[in-house]
Amino acid sequence: MEQQPSQPMKAATWMIGAIVSFTSMAVAGREVSFELDTFEIMMFRSFIGIAVVMLVAGFAGTLREITRRHMSVQFIRNLCHFTGQNLWFYAITVIPLAQVFAMEFTMPIWAMFLAVFILNEPLTKPRVATAILGFGGILIVARPWGAEIGYGIVFAAIAAMFFAATAVLTRRLTRTESITCILFWLTVLQGIFGVVFAGYDGDISLPSAQTWPWIILIGLAGLVAHFCMTKALSFAPAAIVSPIDFTRLPLIAVVGMLLYNEPIQFSVVIGGLIIFAANYLNIMAETRSIRA
Repeated sequence: MEQQPSQPMKAATWMIGAIVSFTSMAVAGREVSFELDTFEIMMFRSFIGIAVVMLVAGFAGTLREITRRHMSVQFIRNLCHFTGQNLWFYAITVIPLAQVFAMEFTMPIWAMFLAVFILNEPLTKPRVATAILGFGGILIVARPWGAEIGYGIVFAAIAAMFFAATAVLTRRLTRTESITCILFWLTVLQGIFGVVFAGYDGDISLPSAQTWPWIILIGLAGLVAHFCMTKALSFAPAAIVSPIDFTRLPLIAVVGMLLYNEPIQFSVVIGGLIIFAANYLNIMAETRSIRA
């Protein structure tokens, strides 16, 4: 199938929805972590997702778009995401939210190189420069050399690698599959993974009345985030979409300060400005390339 021209501005617009949704999910994930483990969170989130996808697809008349083509890619994509998401949910409970997001944002570098092999996307100079500049901003914010390396940081970094593989495989699926199909298998496969891993010990905890609203928020926010990210990846390559996600860092730093008294430092402001600059330069470079 012939690839459609890249549309960076449309991709950036859809990524705004993903950024807000991921931030909401981080807050909700921390709130339920005292009652449920990560596998149980993923299981209930997926159940909510299945119901929403089927309901929306039914009203939109897109249920017929759900196919079993490329099931091997769907399976690997969702296994990567399930693994990364569980590590991410653990990390947000043991280290500051801004630090989790900072480690997560090594993802564009992994995605950029994976896209070369999986999608045959070129590794252009502007993309490399954007990744380097953006990652430099992340380092200024995170200052990993001044922190003790613990399980939380390590798991957040490994999660980023799995998220990168998820993004690249999603981009591949958007070439032949509809968003309904991708989101359907996202929720169904990860629901199965959740049941298997949450129930392996024969003990699955049910959410309390106070926890259910947070679980519903996780389910809806996760689904909206993936819908927005999938739309973004349908308009632009992973190497363009992933760096846009950098803007989550200054947002989550403010959220962490307001809700959990996590200190926000001058380095967060400087690093955030560099990240915004990297995103802007990346979008402008891609737009000029398309026009040329």
